[in-house]
Amino acid sequence: MEALLVSTGVVALAEIGDKTQLLAFVLAARFKKPLPIILGILVATIVNHGLAGALGAWITSAVNPEILHWILGFSFIAMAAWILIPDSMDDEEATAIRRFGVFGATLITFFLAEMGDKTQIATVALTAHYGTPLLVVIGTTIGMLVADVPAVFMGDKLGSKIPMKLVRTVAATAFTILGAVTLWSAWGGLKL
Repeated sequence: MEALLVSTGVVALAEIGDKTQLLAFVLAARFKKPLPIILGILVATIVNHGLAGALGAWITSAVNPEILHWILGFSFIAMAAWILIPDSMDDEEATAIRRFGVFGATLITFFLAEMGDKTQIATVALTAHYGTPLLVVIGTTIGMLVADVPAVFMGDKLGSKIPMKLVRTVAATAFTILGAVTLWSAWGGLKL
């Protein structure tokens, strides 16, 4: 249960101000059709994070547990630093919106925007850390929806009201704590 809750919370925080949330704002403002946008986000996230969860599970089986703890600890801390850097949406992502309709554009752009993104890498790391891919993928998917569904319904009006620096700081702090606990565990100070 911890894997589900931590994955949900960390990804929800990390997603606020992320390029995929900006993409949700753009899609909502342009199409004003929340249901196909939300379904596109859901399907894209399940597929993307499912692949990330599978990679995390493979890493868990392929890498020595002691080395994995060190890698994960430093990965969580690197993720904390990365979260502090604001995202922006590329022009290519906006172009895809015009070609495939609301659901298709959302599905394609969200899937591509998540490739190598903070939340996808967090899914890999959280799966490797907890060893429960299904719970982590469910949690990260819920976290994405918690952050992006309000963006769909409130469009760009919500973006100006959220203290982005505070949200990024809280998310970075959560990843730093995960990293520190994991490194302490790797050093032998705590058994996880």
